Amino acid sequence: MLNKKKVVFLTGTRADFGKLKSLIEVLLPHETFDVHIFATGMHMDEKYGYTVHEIEKCGYPNIYKYINHYTEQLPDITLGTTIQGFSNFVRLIKPDLIIVHGDRPEALAGASVGALNNILVAHIEGGELSGTVDELIRHAVSKLSHVHFVANEEAKERLLQMGETRQSIYVIGSPDMDVILSDRLPGIEDVKSYYGIEFGTYAISLFHPVTTEIDMLAGYASAYFEALENSGLNYIVVNPNNDIGSEIIMQHVRKCADRQQYKVYPSIRFESFLTLLKHADFIIGNSSAGIREAPYYGLSVVNVGTRQKNRTSNSDIINTGYITHEIETGIREALNKRNEPRFLFGTGCSDFKFLEILQQNAFWEISRQKQFADSRQEI
Repeated sequence: MLNKKKVVFLTGTRADFGKLKSLIEVLLPHETFDVHIFATGMHMDEKYGYTVHEIEKCGYPNIYKYINHYTEQLPDITLGTTIQGFSNFVRLIKPDLIIVHGDRPEALAGASVGALNNILVAHIEGGELSGTVDELIRHAVSKLSHVHFVANEEAKERLLQMGETRQSIYVIGSPDMDVILSDRLPGIEDVKSYYGIEFGTYAISLFHPVTTEIDMLAGYASAYFEALENSGLNYIVVNPNNDIGSEIIMQHVRKCADRQQYKVYPSIRFESFLTLLKHADFIIGNSSAGIREAPYYGLSVVNVGTRQKNRTSNSDIINTGYITHEIETGIREALNKRNEPRFLFGTGCSDFKFLEILQQNAFWEISRQKQFADSRQEI
């Protein structure tokens, strides 16, 4: 019989909370798990919608809120601040398992604290590629983690290349697919009414800074928003994340807020965002939503620049450079392109697969003393 286990989910953005939500909810009804949430990062910033409110609205118990950054704070400082705050939190509640997601500094902080305190760390969606500094962080988090819940076999194979053991890797699919493929999404008219959207047709824009290209970002942002303006279409624009350079993009976003063809939001609730995505003409920018979620709806995607480089081999995605006319060409192609749904990151039920694994005594016996699995030897 499994003894009661204390599980902490660390979340720093609206995006990773969307990935973790179904995993949180599948554990809550079970008395064998004591679930805690450490909310930090963009969740605690009014500029990005103070999305910790969305977590609180779910009615979850044990939500700990921690401000880890200030305006335009450098990522390494944010990392250090998060380590300090999360370390104090971990010493207070003494968890059995820390769960982190993806490739943000908050995930790196959580995995570091767990590894240094001999606490089991599970990484969600490791083994993926992106082509920017995010990829470095993702792989670092994987090396600091003891267990991996990955989206597909490709991700598993990459982790094996990195020296992770087969016994530590579980393919469960991407947890946000549990929401995408559920029947619990709100209706489009309800979402439009709630957010004050009067457009009949629209596209969605999500454009984030690429920190390794910061010197060129001002030109890239100008070209991007010029292409949106020239298209004459309606756009739902969501603020960029809080990486270095976000203020450069926000200068253009604020101008959009004064124009009739745009509706601008600091953040949109995940389920509502999926409904808007499902009914959009296309999505444009460089968000992972265009790589992961949009293909499930057969939605056209204009992927601008390098931020999602190597993330997927989906031939339906329209990849463009940063030049205005290239982006405009991509928009025209998206308007005339219709795709079949693609299921590249699982088919749902990640939450139940996750629960089944955590209910096994063997999971909790995974060694905290990691060993490198040398591919030159038999594993």
